[in-house]
Amino acid sequence: MQSVSSNGPKLILASASPRRQELISLLGLPVRILPSRVDEDTPDHWSPVQIVEGLSLRKALAVKEELQSPDDVSSIIVGSDTIVVLNGKVMGKPRDVQDAEQMLERLAGELHEVYTGVTCLRVSDERIVTSHRITKVKMRSLTADQISRYVATGEPMDKAGAYGIQEIGSLLVESIEGCYFNVVGLPVSLLAVMLEQFDVTVP
Repeated sequence: MQSVSSNGPKLILASASPRRQELISLLGLPVRILPSRVDEDTPDHWSPVQIVEGLSLRKALAVKEELQSPDDVSSIIVGSDTIVVLNGKVMGKPRDVQDAEQMLERLAGELHEVYTGVTCLRVSDERIVTSHRITKVKMRSLTADQISRYVATGEPMDKAGAYGIQEIGSLLVESIEGCYFNVVGLPVSLLAVMLEQFDVTVP
């Protein structure tokens, strides 16, 4: 098996998210950042799992089409997508300030689920492995003023469910059950297991 210390493949992260970029660096493998530019609309009948797995695959495939360097042949593309689900209703990123406030009003005091889908695509033979992880998050009760002040920080605007658990949004969370990094946007332990299927091992 190829390890971190060997001349193994480099990863290509199909995301502009600074949070995912920070998390994938924990693997200790060389990483190139190449954000995908895909339409993230999905059919209304898709389940949360279909959404996150389908979009993670779509992002990885889109980045593969952009590759031009022969050096990229040995790379593994990593695509990822995260959504928040409350009582069966999917929440993506808020459209505007009002949408962010409404999302947080619904989440306040409630237990919701965070789904993240991950796809690994090896460029050389187009082998694909896709999976997902689910984490349950309990949001504490919030007043309208607390929600407004948080939204005013600007932090919620690029995050599924309108909050970031790793930043100021951590003050809104009462408890979690499952993988913390999944809520941040990339379940690195799941990714490590998936990479083993490509004979890539990390500590």
